[in-house]
Parts: sequence; structure tokens; C-alpha cells
Amino acid sequence: MRFVKGHGTENDFVILPDPDARLELTPAKVAALCDRRAGIGADGVLRVVRTERCAEVADLAGAAEWFMDYRNADGGIAEMCGNGVRVFARYLVDAGLAAAGEFGIATRGGIKRVRLGGTGDVTVDMGRPRILGESRTTVAGRTYDGLNVNMGNPHLACLIDDPVAGLDLGREPEFDREVYPHGVNVELINVVGDHAVAMRVHERGSGETRSCGTGAVATAVAAARAAGEPTGAWQVRVLGGSVTVTLDADTSYLSGPAVLVASGVIEPGLLESGSAHGNPAVPAFSATP
Repeated sequence: MRFVKGHGTENDFVILPDPDARLELTPAKVAALCDRRAGIGADGVLRVVRTERCAEVADLAGAAEWFMDYRNADGGIAEMCGNGVRVFARYLVDAGLAAAGEFGIATRGGIKRVRLGGTGDVTVDMGRPRILGESRTTVAGRTYDGLNVNMGNPHLACLIDDPVAGLDLGREPEFDREVYPHGVNVELINVVGDHAVAMRVHERGSGETRSCGTGAVATAVAAARAAGEPTGAWQVRVLGGSVTVTLDADTSYLSGPAVLVASGVIEPGLLESGSAHGNPAVPAFSATP
């Protein structure tokens, strides 16, 4: 099984081409691939499948040829990933599976329209954010109020006064399990300039990541609401760089880099066993030039 490694503002992914949906991708196999010491290492896995070959989204085949089957690092299935869909689009174009320009990608969160050239940034229409009220989180003993924003996946976006650079996100933040029965992505946000915010994020199933695309949109929504400006462009600074979120009356757009950095071949034992801790004499993968 071949793989490609890519990232969007250092939110990194293992990309698995599986056009005919032949790969049985169990949670254990995903976790083994994402293991940063004994596997390839990533925040998640993007499986590239023809939409018509995947029963759960086959009804979207008329609108998008390719389905982004996204899994978090712990193997859990996720509805959407903003950085992932941009990296996915860059892979499709670089692999000759789609032409540069504008096209749709099927996700569990619906069809996402992307726009990109042969090189450079990728822009994705993230859809209209849904504001579902407010909630709160506790991080290292400090409790913060936040906005419950759904971007196809759940977010709790908290504008705070404490500097986000000093926060400990090594453990999962506490949150209301009744509001978020399937977990939540928690964003902690500082306003750092005119239409500019800094964000750190703890993603469900992955821990703290260097960036989160859907989280960046949720962050912009929370900042815009606080500023009393429901539309406009926001710069969202994350640990891995910077993205731009544009809000209008109907939808939201996420723009930023999507980079492919390596390709290789996964050794059969890693996926067959679903464990990255097998025979230490056998590498978890072998890179190809």
C-alpha cells in the first residue's frame, strides 16, 4: 500500500489512495499509521475513495467523484476536516485525479467545493457555520465560556484573556458531555490585531494539533460575533502558520497552504497487524525516492 504525507499549516495527514474501496481501515490500523514513533506519524488519515464505491456517501457521487474518508489519529471517524480537505484536493490535482480549478469533494459533512491552481494556496467553501448556543470548558483548572459552533463537526470556540501561548493543552479539556456526547474540538483564542486572532486547539481523537481548519472557521465566527461584525475576513494564526477565513451572509471560506512532502510504501506487517509495535527489526515503512 502506497502512501503520501502532506500537511496544511502543519496539521499533517497520511494519504492512502484506495480508489476502489478495497482497504479495510480499522481504528487499530489508523492508530498504527499515525503513531509518530513506530508508524508514519500524523494527526489523521485521509483515504482517497471513489464516491460511488463507498455506500455511506454513494448518493453524493453525482456531485463529487472523490470521497475524503477522514479518520482521527485514534482511529475515530470524523465528519469533516478543513485542513484535510485542502490537502486532499492538492493530492488529487498533483496525482492527476482532478484538474486544477474548482470541483467538489464528498465528505461526511456533505459536498465541499474547493478552488486551487497547479501550485499555491487552496480555498474551500466550508459551508454556513451553525451557532448552537454557548457552553464552557475547563483547561488546567481554568474555566472559559465559549461559542458552540458546528462546522459539520462540533467546536467550542472560546475567546479568552489569558495568553494562549501559556496554556497546557497536554490533556483533553473538560466539557459538557450532554452538549457534546461525541466529543468536541476546543479552540482557545486571543485577539491579536485588527481582524486577527491567535488560536490553539485540542482536537477530539488527536490531542493538541498545530492547526485545525474547521476550528479556524469556528474561531473566526466567535471573534466576528464578539466584534459585532458577522461578515468579513479574519486572519487566524495557529502554531503551524496562518490561514484566512472569510465570512459572508451565506457561507464561509478557508484559504491557506496545502503541501505534499513525501511518498512511500507501507510495509505489509503494519496494516496486517494493526500495530506499529511489531518486530523492531522491520521498519514500519520504507520511503521511496
